[in-house]
Amino acid sequence: MPITRLQISGYRSVRRLSMELGPMNVIVGANGSGKTNLYRALYLLSVAAEGRLARTLAEEGGTPSVLWAGPRMAKKPVRLSVQVELGELAYELTCGIVPPVPKMPDPFRLDPEVKTEHLWALSGGRKVVLMERKDRTAFMRDAEGKRVSFPTVLWSAESVLDQLGEPHRFPRLSEVQRTFASWRFYHHFRTDPDAPMRHPRVGVRTPVLAHDGADLAAALMTILDIGDDQALDQGIDDAFPGARLDVRSEEGRFSLFLHMPGLSRPMAAAELSDGTLRYLCLLAALLSPRPPAFLALNEPETSLHPDLLEPLGRLLAKASKTSQVWVTTHAEQLARTVASATRCEPVYLVKKDGATQVEGRSEEDDDEPDDDA
Repeated sequence: MPITRLQISGYRSVRRLSMELGPMNVIVGANGSGKTNLYRALYLLSVAAEGRLARTLAEEGGTPSVLWAGPRMAKKPVRLSVQVELGELAYELTCGIVPPVPKMPDPFRLDPEVKTEHLWALSGGRKVVLMERKDRTAFMRDAEGKRVSFPTVLWSAESVLDQLGEPHRFPRLSEVQRTFASWRFYHHFRTDPDAPMRHPRVGVRTPVLAHDGADLAAALMTILDIGDDQALDQGIDDAFPGARLDVRSEEGRFSLFLHMPGLSRPMAAAELSDGTLRYLCLLAALLSPRPPAFLALNEPETSLHPDLLEPLGRLLAKASKTSQVWVTTHAEQLARTVASATRCEPVYLVKKDGATQVEGRSEEDDDEPDDDA
């Protein structure tokens, strides 16, 4: 199920923002414009489906630090909300701060409290409620359309998606949970001297690259074995003309080498530059033999030489034929290359009074009409 619309409110620099999504989505903005906040808002839905919402928000500094810090309407509850439309379905997650207990210490004050969740079927301009949660109680409609109350008290710090039992009884909700959990996010590839990808590593067939690139050699070997090896060879030659990839396996340990023109021996992964390794990671992610429904990359141009941006842009365009792709970047050259290859125009973000906005639009443009239940 592709994402057709994204709405965010109350998250970091995003006071209120709404945007439509297509097969290829390039979000451009200067440092501090808030583009990473949009990426992480989508990431929150993925971790919520896996039961990692509280931990993820804690790693971001805790719920109090991720809420919109600008001016608020008096007496209006402080909330973080992320909503996506997935074709004929729409899902919304709203979180707030755990209410303090007077004169009682709170060792888990960084935890979120899920205030509401909704799943709607979109029909004829109306939203038909399939699931509604308020605090620790919820009801949902089963496979026959009957209204069923959730049988237990919900854990307040996690989504109902992770606490759902009997998925066969609630197929639409289960479908959304599986969809979110299948999304793939890449925002940091570890390339320091001690990074696992720089050293021989035990590996297995790896159709999906790890989020930090630790299993890079095995992932590239998997593409050569069961994936699009011609696209991989082309991607390397496009970026490093005349170069040739060499992945070796000795007693189950995978090692990565790159033959470069003019050199008498191949360069081992430990000798490659950070930018070269990052580009190889992007190749492995974008040419996965098991492409995801949704693939998001945050500033993939980091550490790359400018000459690599056009080859990367062409790879992104190719990936958008099998996955819905989301890219945040401040590299205009990368955005132009993708736009030329896909005819999908970039979305530019700006800051106004501390709030992230789509360039040329105001927050009033992002106001949502009242829902039909």
